[in-house]
Amino acid sequence: MHAEIAVTGLGLVTPAGHTPEENWTAVCRARSLAARDPELTGLPVDFSCQVTGFDAAAELGRPLARRVDRFIQFALVAARRAVTDAGLATGGPLGERVGVVLGVGSNCLSTYVTEFGHLGAGRPERVSPLALPRSVPSMAAGEVAIDLGAQGPNFTTAGACASGTIALGVARDLLRSGTCDIVLAGGSESGRSRMAVTCFTRMRALSRRTDDPASASRPFDARRDGLVLGEGAAVLVLERAEHARARRAPVMAVLRGYGAGSDAHHPVAPHPQGEGAARAITAALADAGCRPEDIGHVNAHGTSTPLNDAAEAAALVRVFGDEVPPVTASKGVIGHALGAAGAIQTAYTVLALRHGAVPPVANFTGQDGNHKLDIVTGPPRAAATNAAISCSFGFGGQNAVLLLTAD
Repeated sequence: MHAEIAVTGLGLVTPAGHTPEENWTAVCRARSLAARDPELTGLPVDFSCQVTGFDAAAELGRPLARRVDRFIQFALVAARRAVTDAGLATGGPLGERVGVVLGVGSNCLSTYVTEFGHLGAGRPERVSPLALPRSVPSMAAGEVAIDLGAQGPNFTTAGACASGTIALGVARDLLRSGTCDIVLAGGSESGRSRMAVTCFTRMRALSRRTDDPASASRPFDARRDGLVLGEGAAVLVLERAEHARARRAPVMAVLRGYGAGSDAHHPVAPHPQGEGAARAITAALADAGCRPEDIGHVNAHGTSTPLNDAAEAAALVRVFGDEVPPVTASKGVIGHALGAAGAIQTAYTVLALRHGAVPPVANFTGQDGNHKLDIVTGPPRAAATNAAISCSFGFGGQNAVLLLTAD
């Protein structure tokens, strides 16, 4: 019998806000936050979903804020808020039984553009000595550990857009094995650099609705034409349920199941029938000891790209048949935060379970294809059960699914 893994704290920094309450209000409103981005002026795709009102110097102090890239700033603030939310002492080090596992798909590429410019211009002496440590993906977890004194296992998972979900699954295993008592787990990333946007544009992965950015991200909609890049972080405090009870910490949700695997199919395209995704969903159900009919809603990956949404729909139908649970997809509101997306989505699933409601999908007007899903639109819908799955699928055929319950 596996130990129950409790979620006892949440920290969020997203385009929808800097608190769980702000984020919940925004996803329930179901209005896209995509807008023209001054950072992207002059590019063929010049809009994104941006974290606003974020003052890194005020949050972290000027020396630390200047030392690290934006994705690490997000991780630090989200981790601090998660620890506070969980009622953990912050006056001293968290200790050697507390680990940190964060999903990061890549570095944010923003400062690298400047540094490579120096090198390309024949000025290697202008390259900052901080260029490497401020940008290496593993430093998101490393800086969080330094900041909070978490001396347990510390690393980053890099599984493309499934990175944050994989981090939470691996954190669960660290707790089940007894390696850690508490793990700060989640993901952080910023996909708004000019280089990142250019790369995704060249791959034809981005929506081209430059005349109306707010309608660009439309998960599962028949008129979808690509994703909208975003940014942000989510950190969840995970611990064994008995450990949470011993320190009288409220349990927000229980992480009961995790499934992961590979399409082993194509570098960037999903398996067209969603076979790998379906295997991950089935594995999460089996791990949790649940049946398909136990699931009250699906928090879908829902990137708003033609191929990925179709493959995900096919996977859901493969597992659930004609009774696919109500489907929500938060990328319609906040865009795609890449390696952080799965962690943010999981935090939203926790909030949905606590509120007993399923948020609607932004910009959805109707479906195409043969796999008709029950997409939530209009006001939030009451959840039928207290269990939900959160799905993440990424480049390289990376598939990861979490199953959570309200208690």
